[in-house]
Amino acid sequence: MNVTNNVILNHDEINHKIRRIAFQIYENNVYEKEVILAGIDSNGYIFAKKLKTVLQKISDINPILCKVSIDKKNPHLPIKTSIQVADYENKSLVLVDDVLNSGTTLIYGVKHFLNVPLKQFKTAVLVNRNHKKYPVKADFKGISLSTSLHEHVNVVLDGKKFEVVLE
Repeated sequence: MNVTNNVILNHDEINHKIRRIAFQIYENNVYEKEVILAGIDSNGYIFAKKLKTVLQKISDINPILCKVSIDKKNPHLPIKTSIQVADYENKSLVLVDDVLNSGTTLIYGVKHFLNVPLKQFKTAVLVNRNHKKYPVKADFKGISLSTSLHEHVNVVLDGKKFEVVLE
């Protein structure tokens, strides 16, 4: 992997990571008919949509998208999901986000779904930054980065050119 102009992952590398994570989700859910891909709004949801597309190509699993809305400035406020609780109850669920930094967003997302009986619960991120404030981990991750707290990881998943940039 060549790092130029602080680009950590280019378009092709991101597509490769998405495909690999989709295969890992499939391997962990090989006997399931459905898997809920709960993407944290906004980039996490875009990432979940891309995982859904690949999962549909590589397996017979029916991936169901769920948009998870969390107020990132006030994560303790009620969390909203685009599908009803009954639609993911007793199913396998993967909580998806683009970057795991301090773990705040992911831990509050986990807390929300722990109030519902699930068959299996996993997490997936494209970039794991290793600056955790909470005891949360990514079960499926594209890349782990050791960065300073002053650096920012910017993930671009919409448009024609995807990239992960360290700023």
